[in-house]
Amino acid sequence: MPLFGCGRREYLKIPLMDTSATPAAPPPSSVLFARGVIARLATWDTLHLAIQEGWGGPGALQKRTWLASVIVDAFEETVPTPDDQYVEEILLQVLADEFDTDLEDGSAESVALDMVRLWDETRVGQDDLVRKLEAKAESVRGKRAVAQQAASGNAEEWEEEDDEDDSGMDEDEGEVPPLMEFRPREEPEIDEDGFTMVKGKGKNHR
Repeated sequence: MPLFGCGRREYLKIPLMDTSATPAAPPPSSVLFARGVIARLATWDTLHLAIQEGWGGPGALQKRTWLASVIVDAFEETVPTPDDQYVEEILLQVLADEFDTDLEDGSAESVALDMVRLWDETRVGQDDLVRKLEAKAESVRGKRAVAQQAASGNAEEWEEEDDEDDSGMDEDEGEVPPLMEFRPREEPEIDEDGFTMVKGKGKNHR
């Protein structure tokens, strides 16, 4: 099954429609699903990082909106309904083609599973997951994503930094940092009468 429609289209001779007519509003379930897709992409750390770092060029944010429309159209127009593997392939292809990023963190699989779940739940009018994702999207708005080993393009650089840190740790391995000195626990002493002796400033107290 191709990911995106391509090639020439044959246009049928059909009567011109009245452009003055107001287009029919999409069903509530479709609107709810679109909201969930937009929110889920906004909370995808890898995509957030790609947009933040400009990997997708000056129009990276618009590409995220476009990706949301691609996913929504795939579910609305594809028969049979896309499964998580199909959606994951879309995500991986778009990240590679539009953001020059080859994912190795497995996050696309998680996003794809959430997309399928969103579709199933919004078909029956359930909006719990949509609201949860929208709340999370709002909470991360304006925050910077933390770089992790998410993309192969940057993995090598991060691995080199980790190697440098590890080389420094080998020399000090087994040593306790000065601010974290651990003292052996002293066992309480019992006097002849069976009372516990408390030590303090050179004097013994009962």
